[in-house]
Amino acid sequence: MSRIVAAGQGLVDWVDERFPLVSTWKYHMSEYYAPKNFNFWYYFGSLAMIVLVLQIVTGIFLTMNYKPDALTAFGSVEYIMRDVSGGWFIRYMHSTGASMFFVVVYLHMMRALLYGSYRKPRELLWIFGCMIYLALMAEAFMGYLLPWGQMSYWGAQVIVNLFSSVPFIGPELSVWIRGDFLVSDATLNRFFALHVIALPLVLVGLVFLHLVALHEVGSNNPDGIEIKKNKDPVTGKPVDGIPFFPYYIVKDLIGIVVFFIVFFAILFFGPEMGGYFLEYNNFLPADPLQTPAHIAPVWYFTPFYAMLRAVPAMFGSQFAGVAVMGAGVIILFFLPWLDKSPVKSIRYKGPIFRAALAIFVVSFLVLGYLGVATTDVWGRMPEVLPIIGGVEVATIASRLLTLAYFAFFLAMPWYSRIDKCKPEPERLTG
Repeated sequence: MSRIVAAGQGLVDWVDERFPLVSTWKYHMSEYYAPKNFNFWYYFGSLAMIVLVLQIVTGIFLTMNYKPDALTAFGSVEYIMRDVSGGWFIRYMHSTGASMFFVVVYLHMMRALLYGSYRKPRELLWIFGCMIYLALMAEAFMGYLLPWGQMSYWGAQVIVNLFSSVPFIGPELSVWIRGDFLVSDATLNRFFALHVIALPLVLVGLVFLHLVALHEVGSNNPDGIEIKKNKDPVTGKPVDGIPFFPYYIVKDLIGIVVFFIVFFAILFFGPEMGGYFLEYNNFLPADPLQTPAHIAPVWYFTPFYAMLRAVPAMFGSQFAGVAVMGAGVIILFFLPWLDKSPVKSIRYKGPIFRAALAIFVVSFLVLGYLGVATTDVWGRMPEVLPIIGGVEVATIASRLLTLAYFAFFLAMPWYSRIDKCKPEPERLTG
């Protein structure tokens, strides 16, 4: 046994002379000290990593039998589902994983809002996170077309057509994105290339930068206190920190087990989730000559889709709505400089911020519902809610909630200054 251990240590030493193996392990795992008061909200970062790996692995297996051709794409998906051994399992893992990816990412971002993880010195960490979110949205949109079902085809047609509203370059831009005048075989091929190769590389690169930035400045905590400011004079280690390995690795395993229980319960008993994860129209092959009665994006895009529909067309163009929809995402990048509160964590922020955050969360969730609610091909909901003054109540609600969404950010420099905050403690409170 001692000879085996000695041989293993010799191999590690040989590698370490040529590659920083041990030092990297120590810096990012065994000697990386994280705050000792992590709670439930800190599971979702590691879960996002797990789902990313899951999506890449299942995606590789799906590409082995998928054919990116307008004539055979839908049939190849049916072949995977019906004839490939375990194909249905891999396909449902990938489709369920896409939605669960956004679930954990949204919860991960919610934790940042709760505990001020976007504040100094973590501004760049937050920006990398927002870039990951944008890349993930692009990845999901590109992959949405690949099954070549009715909702895939017409959803892509509607979204790409929005780019045609951009002044001066809109029509040429939409043709350039599609590679044709309509969503066609050329569109499918380029979306496949972007979804399978380009965007995963971008995502992996951004995740790497996100982790490097995290370990450079250190993890935030529910108290919003920098543990690096209080170190043991003998060891130089933070007195309120514990090594990430093995303590938080073991703790994260509990969250991963619970996550997979929920994940496989959905996969085995309701992979369509009532049409929210997999739309029923997508079980029909794409037909360019037959527009579905109702067109709406997947649930994780619907808050921004509701913002788009809330803005009336001006001068026959939908560009104002497109601009508002884009601004709803871009404004996230400026959050570190909008929050002027003297404290980071919601534990010590006052009632104004807490109320503003609650209104923001409710606005986002209700906008998501309004975006996914039954609509006609023009985005109207005449049969769902009544009409007041010639305008659907749903449209009025969408406009008010869109204003509330943006008010959370734009008014933050004001209300975060006047909010009555509690003083932060010197040490972590647990």
